Amino acid sequence: MSPSVKVAIIQEAPVFLSLDASVEKASMLIRSAAQNGAKIVAFAECWLPGYPVWLDFAPNAAMWDNQGAKKLFELLAHNSVTQGDKHLRALQKLANDTGAVIVMGTHERDGNTLYNTSFMFKPGAITPTPHRKLVPTYTERLVWGRGDGATLKTIETEWGTLGSLICWEHWMPLARAAMHAQKETIHVAQWPTVKDMHQVASRHYAFEGRCAVLAAGSIMSKHDILSGFRNTGLDAPDAEAMLVSMPGDDNTLIHNGGSAIIAADGSYITEPVFDKTATVMGTIDLTLQQQEAMTLDTAGHYSRPDVFELTVNTRPYPGVKFEDKP
Repeated sequence: MSPSVKVAIIQEAPVFLSLDASVEKASMLIRSAAQNGAKIVAFAECWLPGYPVWLDFAPNAAMWDNQGAKKLFELLAHNSVTQGDKHLRALQKLANDTGAVIVMGTHERDGNTLYNTSFMFKPGAITPTPHRKLVPTYTERLVWGRGDGATLKTIETEWGTLGSLICWEHWMPLARAAMHAQKETIHVAQWPTVKDMHQVASRHYAFEGRCAVLAAGSIMSKHDILSGFRNTGLDAPDAEAMLVSMPGDDNTLIHNGGSAIIAADGSYITEPVFDKTATVMGTIDLTLQQQEAMTLDTAGHYSRPDVFELTVNTRPYPGVKFEDKP
């Protein structure tokens, strides 16, 4: 295993609600980061094609039968990735071409249900490895279904084991335990924005898991959101009114970044970057993981399997199963 690795977090706004344009922008940013030496490139939660900000900021987003919310959901569904589609193939090819591992937050559509899914694109792979968020948080349940244990996975890289969790999954103790047991060397923590408690959770994860953490956040102004919607050409005044109803003017930052790179002892390799677009870069010293494991290995010498036991169900759970009867 290499003793160090250079990594990057892309803290930029997507082209809001435009999957094609966001993939194109991501490709440009990934190539630039890779040319600057990054071997792992991470994006924020559901960066493709943007976090559904109206859930948090539009006053009537959760009202029953709200036509604006329904229209935004429809638009989001049409701009979500599907397994094996051209957008995921393009990102996999980009990983193969650049030699960089890409961790991308997406909206993923399966049938008529959307999932908050992170894809890990490993160079040389045929298809990416998905992780679906296990529990959508609060109003997120208006747009996303729940993932299952089948996607609680890691991948192997030349820098060790790489894994990812999404947002409030970092406050699920058993999910953390399941990931620590897979012996992550590097972990990507995806957030919409990495505010104070998200910094706490990311640093805690690094300390507890004895792994480096890329805490990835997005930056989006109200202008980014409204211009993205208007550029879709969709004639949906109720949907536009919902986005306009969010507080602030065009320059207001709805998400303000906060991306940071954290060492296995919980200290910052790269301090949080707020309130501006950036490619947040840093070099991870991979020897630190083994040193820090001397005092804490929650899946090893600091576990008590005679007292505590965790079983992780990794079977997929489709809503309908078809069985042939004799």
